[in-house]
Amino acid sequence: MGFSLKEKTYIQAAKPLIGYLDKDPEKNIPKLMKLAQIWDREKVLDGKIGAIQKAMEEQGNWYDFVKSFWTDIDDEQRVLLFENFVVNGNMISDRRRTKAMEKYNCNVPWAILMDPTSACNLHCIGCWAAEYGNKLNMSYETLDDIVEQGKELGIFTYLFSGGEPTVRKDDIFKLCEKHHDCTFLAFTNGTMIDEDFVENMLRVKNFIPAVSVEGFDEATDMRRGKGTFARLQNGIKLMKENKLAFGMSCCYTSKNYDVIGSDEYFDWMIDMGAKFVWLFTYMPVGVNSDTDLMVTADQREYMYNKVREFRRTKPIFALDFWNDGEYIDGCIAGGRRYLHINANGDIEPCAFIHYSDSNIHEKTLIEALQGPLFQEYRKGQPFSDNMLRPCPLLDNKNRLAEMVEASGAHSTDLEHPEDVRKLCAKCHNAADNWKVTADEIWNRKTDEKQNIM
Repeated sequence: MGFSLKEKTYIQAAKPLIGYLDKDPEKNIPKLMKLAQIWDREKVLDGKIGAIQKAMEEQGNWYDFVKSFWTDIDDEQRVLLFENFVVNGNMISDRRRTKAMEKYNCNVPWAILMDPTSACNLHCIGCWAAEYGNKLNMSYETLDDIVEQGKELGIFTYLFSGGEPTVRKDDIFKLCEKHHDCTFLAFTNGTMIDEDFVENMLRVKNFIPAVSVEGFDEATDMRRGKGTFARLQNGIKLMKENKLAFGMSCCYTSKNYDVIGSDEYFDWMIDMGAKFVWLFTYMPVGVNSDTDLMVTADQREYMYNKVREFRRTKPIFALDFWNDGEYIDGCIAGGRRYLHINANGDIEPCAFIHYSDSNIHEKTLIEALQGPLFQEYRKGQPFSDNMLRPCPLLDNKNRLAEMVEASGAHSTDLEHPEDVRKLCAKCHNAADNWKVTADEIWNRKTDEKQNIM
């Protein structure tokens, strides 16, 4: 499915606007925001426009962040990412997805996370991919078909995980080249980013890595292997030197949360050239997972507060996968905003939820989204009235088990299938403790809003 006449109109209208921005971004961004408010009659970008206007007017950290796209990023890449992410990935995506959800009566995600392979050149502590073994791969044809299906539904954003997705770099760049109207991101250990890799990034321009780092050299090497930090730093420097957009990905645990949430660490990421950082908390996924690495309620609250502080003070876009539920009305999994397809083709609600009732080799995306497990997610979301407790595994005791059992889903861990009740039990104490803290924060914020009104 190509673009409709109306969609082509949006795309063509955006191109001269990009050129207008490039002439004087500091002066012209506020002007374009005013035009966008008039143009956006269906309120697709409602809220986002105001946030950009405010950032440019205040000339603080967000002002510096926005301007850096004109000083730090390759001109051609910036233009393509604007078209693919802002126009295709939001305006056109929102309209297509809304129509598809009405037609099929199911969730339709904004993004798809998929694993080209379970193979990896490292063996990191706490990585769920290690549980799959290293022999699983989805063919290029399968990956391409997923993207083709997704675009018809309005999905123009694709993320890769693994395993180490860059093991399949040839097929990834082939996908980027064919689907030049999409944005592709990858969670990568960064050790395979060399001169040839960077040349391919410059060629396709629609591929953005998020390099996984666990802190500085000692913490990263402790989890990912000796010498990993030095190798990934080399890849990061190459991307910065070539003015390529990239970010970082951090898993905070009970052992490293204070480093991940420090000024020193965020400043290091900014100095290295990262434009965004994904923050994940450690999950005890897998039969042999170490529950001691799970953060306490106090440690999770620390990250909650630090991320919000840094959003006011530092020019980097930080996303906290669990603690940002208040901004997106709870859990985004189960196809509500995204889904995960592992290297075996199993279609899972979330990268951290290894249960499925559908496989991409046997069912289409829509059939999976209409299936029992994803419908259970849809019925249950949000899983709490407190959006700071979004997760059916980590934050709401036994909710995942109830959905898995009701849907008849099975464990997708081929090495050591994990009983869902036992998995949930590992999170019970964390859920109980976080509920007390999260409810205090939520009630306080609710009271503050009411007082303002």
